[in-house]
Amino acid sequence: MEMQPGQMAYDRAITVFSPDGRLFQVEYAREAVRRGATTAGVTYSNGVVLIADRRIPNPRLAEAASLEKIHQIDENIGCATAGLVADARVLVDYARFAAQVNRVTYAEPMPVEMLVRKICDYKQQYTQFGGVRPFGTALLVGGYDDEGIHLFETEPSGSLTNFRAASTGGNKGPVMELFEQKYRPGLDRDAAILLALEGLRAGLEEGGSLAQVEVCTVEAGAGMTRFLPEEIQKYAARLPSAGASGSGRSGRS
Repeated sequence: MEMQPGQMAYDRAITVFSPDGRLFQVEYAREAVRRGATTAGVTYSNGVVLIADRRIPNPRLAEAASLEKIHQIDENIGCATAGLVADARVLVDYARFAAQVNRVTYAEPMPVEMLVRKICDYKQQYTQFGGVRPFGTALLVGGYDDEGIHLFETEPSGSLTNFRAASTGGNKGPVMELFEQKYRPGLDRDAAILLALEGLRAGLEEGGSLAQVEVCTVEAGAGMTRFLPEEIQKYAARLPSAGASGSGRSGRS
């Protein structure tokens, strides 16, 4: 984002609005998300699939399990993260604690939207008080409850949006375009996984592959399931041949 000299005075603290109503620190946090790895989620008839581009530096040396981009929050809720990894970890821990407090208090799992709103309220506090900075991460939260299947995107500002299929992080534009073209309500599990993989492939930078992606489903009656690399590759082999893949961004986290 280009900053004009006259705007620099409004660039110093989260509590200062610019004359045109902008909070530059929040916009910088959004830029941190745009530089993050691509993540996506697709709802289907009785669950949601979450997928993330897990870029592994030094694949021969790094332990892939230590580069987790999809986290379980409760038996019925998972989330994929994009942006600053450390910020995401703090939010995931906060969400897990909130979900467990709800279980202890009410003896039932926390509704997905209630949890997402609690996360967003927490994120919003960091846009309103001096001496702090916004969380430089976005979460795709998916799960199920008595109301049905849900997929939410949370932003650094503390806003949230409910989607049937969504993407966030780096180069999400081509992913959302593909979802808009191909998503249909009532998909089954396999069709949703294939659509999520095809969408993520569209957002990979040139030369990227699906060899390092992470895939999970959160399904009513089955909870959260993580797919092994060989299972993911079996699905990837069923994808239609790739057309022009979108140009991605470098420096993803």
